[in-house]
Amino acid sequence: MDIRTTGGPATAEEMAAVDGLLGEPEPVDHRVAYGGRAARSQRHLLLPVLHTIQDRTGWVSRGALEYACRRLSIPPAEAYGVVSFYARFALEPRDAKVVHVCDDIVCSLVGVKPVEGAIRVPCLGLCDHAPAALVERFGAKYEAMQIAPFGPAADSLFTPLSPTLSPEGRGGLLRRVGVVDPDDIESYQAHGGFAALKRAREIGPAGVIGRLKDANLLGRGGAAFPTGRKWESVAAAAGRPHYLVCNADESEPGTFKDRVLMENDPFAVVEAMAIAAFAAGCESGFIYVRDEYPLARRRIGNAISQARGAGLLDVDIEVRRGAGAYICGEETALFNSIEGKRGEPRNKPPFPVEVGLFGKPTLVNNVETLVNVLDIVNGEFADTRIFCVSGNVSRPGVYEVPMGTPLRSLLEMAGAGGVQAVLLGGAAGSFLTPQQLDVPLSFEGTRAIGATLGSGAVIVFDEAADMKQVLLRIARFFRDESCGQCVPCRVGTKRQEEILERMLTEGNGDRSADVRLLSDIAQAMRDASICGLGQTAANAVASGLTQLKVLNG
Repeated sequence: MDIRTTGGPATAEEMAAVDGLLGEPEPVDHRVAYGGRAARSQRHLLLPVLHTIQDRTGWVSRGALEYACRRLSIPPAEAYGVVSFYARFALEPRDAKVVHVCDDIVCSLVGVKPVEGAIRVPCLGLCDHAPAALVERFGAKYEAMQIAPFGPAADSLFTPLSPTLSPEGRGGLLRRVGVVDPDDIESYQAHGGFAALKRAREIGPAGVIGRLKDANLLGRGGAAFPTGRKWESVAAAAGRPHYLVCNADESEPGTFKDRVLMENDPFAVVEAMAIAAFAAGCESGFIYVRDEYPLARRRIGNAISQARGAGLLDVDIEVRRGAGAYICGEETALFNSIEGKRGEPRNKPPFPVEVGLFGKPTLVNNVETLVNVLDIVNGEFADTRIFCVSGNVSRPGVYEVPMGTPLRSLLEMAGAGGVQAVLLGGAAGSFLTPQQLDVPLSFEGTRAIGATLGSGAVIVFDEAADMKQVLLRIARFFRDESCGQCVPCRVGTKRQEEILERMLTEGNGDRSADVRLLSDIAQAMRDASICGLGQTAANAVASGLTQLKVLNG
């Protein structure tokens, strides 16, 4: 049976866009049926095809989706479930130019400018230049431009963003930012580039992993898992092939360090991926970059091409473009997205080191974790951490400081004045009071006060900030970003937002019952959610109510 969607056939322009990516279709021979593994092997190309369609026409029509399904041998119902899952895909016609304006925590603090026809979106990862926007122009030549700070007439004045670095907060990982030409491999090599890869090949995979274990490098994505143990597990896994995935889907509000590294030191990211693939025996790799980072995608792609042309890469690395789903920062949801599916997390175990991308052993690290590997292999490792400081500070930007640096010192570098609260770790983190600013920025130090370093986000709120609205925006963020797969998170984030809105907008009556209900919902999400999104969705809200006493304000 030929099940068809409604909306008419694909236009010639849409078909040309798909064929431009997949190649011309084979002549139809009704005597031959193609199926099985050969047909399924193209499923992972679904998101690239959807992006290609939308880049050309501004949206994904039913006809275009149906044509893509025929080319990829995917049931239309499944493909519709995918395209409707991701926030960046449009299913209705749009203008040839679309302006996306961030209305998340940091941009709201500095003031979001109303723009007629603009679409309000979650954090664009440009918090150091807030307020921020992303402008897309669709057509035969697709363009996407980051604009920050953003005003109604700003898009005609677009220039690439400059990294915001403080001399006192600029350490080893950031030493090449603003110094090396991010588009020129010779400039990178002139500053020691690819020496670590050469050294890795000299000491061998076991030597690289041994140095990682000796350095005790912990993952910089929030989970803080020992990197050497992870690499060792993948290297020892029996299944083949092994895959490498660099998680660059940096979507936590207030976090932008991976963007700064990819835009300004892309060859370092590629070199680190080459070392990881060598050490763990990975035959191919992917770097999954969020859709809202067009400059990072271009520069990483260029760095891969130049490194391959120079004969420096023994592994095939492909840039994969996200589609607007915070949940894809979770590693198994990211795997599903690369495979052309909805970005829904998988149950663990099995763990990715055994059963990951395409069901094979997979090594996954984020950008900051990987870039640390270069100094470790070269014997120059210093245990530092990059923090993204934004909000009510005079010098927002990325700061690299030694682990254990007091939070107060970091805030002084960034020019924080009167502090009402600090959100540490992003939307999934916790609020700290002015009395807690001497906490050491280390895994142990933050754990001792019930907080977490998380993604390295540090958002500062002065005395004028409306913390009630901040809590409501965080609750709305998690309600929007829940993938909906598991009931505790799907229902819990919705109920959390509803209850919080009632508590913060209605009168001053007895709220004890609502407080207990919020606590029960938070516990249910922590205990029963499949992934970290649901398990941490109540953290900031709970700390805002208990630490900051928002209800008493």
